[in-house]
Amino acid sequence: MTNEKKRVVIPDLLKEIGVKVEMKNIPIGDYIVASETVVERKSIHDFISSVFDGRLFDQCNRLKEHFEHPAIIIEGDIDEINQIAENPLVFYGAISSVALDFKIPVLPTPNASNTAKLLVAMCARQEKTKGPFLKKIRKSGNIHHQQLSVLSSLPGVGEKLASRMLEKFGSPSNSFSASIAELSKIEGMGESRAQKIRNLLDAEIKNDKKIGQKTLHDI
Repeated sequence: MTNEKKRVVIPDLLKEIGVKVEMKNIPIGDYIVASETVVERKSIHDFISSVFDGRLFDQCNRLKEHFEHPAIIIEGDIDEINQIAENPLVFYGAISSVALDFKIPVLPTPNASNTAKLLVAMCARQEKTKGPFLKKIRKSGNIHHQQLSVLSSLPGVGEKLASRMLEKFGSPSNSFSASIAELSKIEGMGESRAQKIRNLLDAEIKNDKKIGQKTLHDI
């Protein structure tokens, strides 16, 4: 399945069964199905590819940073693993790591139609008073969305906190200049998260390339 199909098919399927799909920028993942619940959707080919190029575990880290309840959907015929991967144990080892090390559930579906049904089921689990919603990641030229995306790249900052930071400080630049005390006053931020943000923004990368790479990875 091409990336273009991946973007188009699911929203169309959801709309066909009467689900309202809101197009929105999110820092990581493909769909927000409930408060703090985000879903990353991968085909079997993409999952295997992300293991070998190093994307998978970086994505897992970012999913955990930005959302309390992330999940990964692997879509396709699992029997294809024997043809796609030279060693199927690599596939199952990666799934084990995602589930056990990152505590992120991995949910298999055979095709896009069943993925849409699973998303609806996950969406229906949230409180009825909030109403069902699904948000699909979308690139945008809107300045406000871009500002939210920039702030959402900070450790532990999701869309809600990013919005509150913009409301309080007026711009990403002012947010980056804020002290720990100022950041801590934002609802839901807390001193520990504020400290991590300041540590990241104030960290100096040493000239030695190996040390610099390690520091970036640790952050």
